[in-house]
Amino acid sequence: MTIKALGYAANHSFTKLKPLAFERAEPAADEVRIDILYCGVCHSDIHQVENDWGNTVYPCMPGHEIVGHVVATGERVTRHAVGDLVGVGCMIDSCRQCEPCRAGDEHHCEGHNSWLATYNGPMKAASQTDDGVNTYGADNTYGGYSNTVVVKEDFVLKVPAAIPAEAAAPILCAGVTTFSPMRHWGVKAGDAVGIVGLGGLGHMAVKLAVALGARVTVFTTDEDKVAPAKALGASRVVIEGDKQAYKDLELSFDFILSTVPEKHKVDPFITLLKRNATFCAVGALTELPGYNNQELIMHRRTLAGSLIGSIKETQEVLDFCAEHGIAPDVEVIPIQEVNAAFTRVKNENVRFRYVIDMASLKQEMAEA
Repeated sequence: MTIKALGYAANHSFTKLKPLAFERAEPAADEVRIDILYCGVCHSDIHQVENDWGNTVYPCMPGHEIVGHVVATGERVTRHAVGDLVGVGCMIDSCRQCEPCRAGDEHHCEGHNSWLATYNGPMKAASQTDDGVNTYGADNTYGGYSNTVVVKEDFVLKVPAAIPAEAAAPILCAGVTTFSPMRHWGVKAGDAVGIVGLGGLGHMAVKLAVALGARVTVFTTDEDKVAPAKALGASRVVIEGDKQAYKDLELSFDFILSTVPEKHKVDPFITLLKRNATFCAVGALTELPGYNNQELIMHRRTLAGSLIGSIKETQEVLDFCAEHGIAPDVEVIPIQEVNAAFTRVKNENVRFRYVIDMASLKQEMAEA
């Protein structure tokens, strides 16, 4: 049995998103079907649609910051009930057999083709195939720029009532992507933390670091972001390229997190790290320019990376945000404006995250 669905997808890297009718499978025994209320617009959606990483499967229907209500459950589902407000992030399954999966780090799944992405992945994870292998084909996963989605219950998150549904959506990617490395490297009260970039990820990183008790410095190329950064809780804002400011800040940071989604230099930040401190990049899935290894060796510094976060960490950051009254700054848009929103995100003309109201899609369905 299948369910008729509608979403917005791109057919090529050079085409705009437009309506696409398709079908979802009815929930299996361990799955839930979600009526999507909101879906965040992530910069990685743009990279994927435009095939910047060279792995896009078309049609490509983005969306991995999904919030909605459960409307149907399989007979073995116990974690969620019809009517629950829930979320779906970047993953909808993993191999479940490898060491990272068994350790609760399914976002570092080492199974064939790694974890199953909410969109732009094969329809079946390796764990669901007869031979333990999956391949890309004509059928690929469609994401949250749609009216409904069907997901394994243990990859579905509970959205706390204290967080507005539209604001919860970006926490499922931008929130956990910045929360996970701060937790992993032990950011704590009193630490000096640098946040590079103040976009969708960066503004969440500032809020989370401040809530953890850190003293936050934001590094940005845009002077117009100085006031917003301070309003978010940053104690200092440095315009990249200010040589004196960088000189004054040498050996002063416990942790620096780069949220910049494009290729950028790492070297200017290495000398700002204390002994044993870490620079972690989360925003750029691309080769970064070289660095001076001597600067790492002399103070036992670390260059690191972090990929989204686990399902457990995603639930933790949702609960943390609810506890501390944290929510992303969002601008809600109808889905008919998504192509214009992509352009504005690329031009950094959003403060700080677009979220699509799927009521606009349902209205389009009703009029079709």
